[in-house]
Amino acid sequence: MSITIDEARVEEFLGQIASEIGAALNVALVTIGDRLDLYRAMADSQPVHAEELAARTGTHARYVREWLNAQAAGGYVAYDPSTDRYTLPAEHAYVLADDTSPLSMAGSFQAANAAIESREAVEDRFQSGEGLGWHEHHHDLWHGTERSFGANYRANLVSEWLPALDGAVEKLEAGAKVADVGCGHGYSTILMAQAYPRSTFVGYDYHPGSIETARRRAAEAGVEDRVRFEVAGADDYPGDGYDVIAFFDALHDLGDPIAAVRQARSAIADDGTLLIVEPFAGDGIEDNLNPVGRLYYGFSTLVCTPGSLSQEGRAGLGTQAGEPRLREVIGAGGFGAVRRVAETPFNLVLEARP
Repeated sequence: MSITIDEARVEEFLGQIASEIGAALNVALVTIGDRLDLYRAMADSQPVHAEELAARTGTHARYVREWLNAQAAGGYVAYDPSTDRYTLPAEHAYVLADDTSPLSMAGSFQAANAAIESREAVEDRFQSGEGLGWHEHHHDLWHGTERSFGANYRANLVSEWLPALDGAVEKLEAGAKVADVGCGHGYSTILMAQAYPRSTFVGYDYHPGSIETARRRAAEAGVEDRVRFEVAGADDYPGDGYDVIAFFDALHDLGDPIAAVRQARSAIADDGTLLIVEPFAGDGIEDNLNPVGRLYYGFSTLVCTPGSLSQEGRAGLGTQAGEPRLREVIGAGGFGAVRRVAETPFNLVLEARP
């Protein structure tokens, strides 16, 4: 059987490949720019010579020139050949140069670099079927995730997601007992503690290094009087009578998410609320064949699915589990009523009640 090659489609695909490789290299270049404060030094959106930017940042002008050219070719900065100056548009600075921005993405590049760094280990797991735990990745994955998720949580958690829950804010304002399961560096836990000073919070994570960082973050934020962080698994943490139990972008990472939900069911108050925030996904694979789905499938292949397969249960939900599968897990864990209370381009937010 002969196959006819459409030369035009081949050329089109080669152009796509060139863009892909350039984008892959730019993940590393953006992280370099972030670490060396190159974007922040251009955040005033004023045109700058390569030599000026190098002087501002204590870097070498020849490297900076090449970096700027790559940024200009990718559309991250603008280049004016008449003045030989480069400009970071204000809109791009808002995303790349401001960690307080609700749309900050520098942390996502940092996490992506760390995920890519694990490619050889993941390649080995493709053949062995074994998992690769969160703790086995480069530390930039943990810190980049904190930064990228933190921007999203700042923008939505207190202002949108918690108020969407039935009666939860009233309890939090009066003084609630809250567990944040799979808390990582504790960003979500600390945000809630800052917003609701009458409530008490505990964050649980299996990774000792993350818990150590979370405790430091709580002290820096001045909320250690009402927040504590403990090393514990998602299915064996202590306590009961929690008014709110939350999983922030964590349930799909677990080896046995049903056991984790079952643990939450046993630990939650009779009128408590289970909050599950997960990456946005459509119901079918075909619904996720888009830029956001591609990003999440990439992280899922390199980080989330190997992480789940490294744990007992090996459920491997993946980053694009989708609402129907999540509802199955929540129901199997013993919760009855489940509803979607909010969504963003990057998240699904579900509420479950006993």
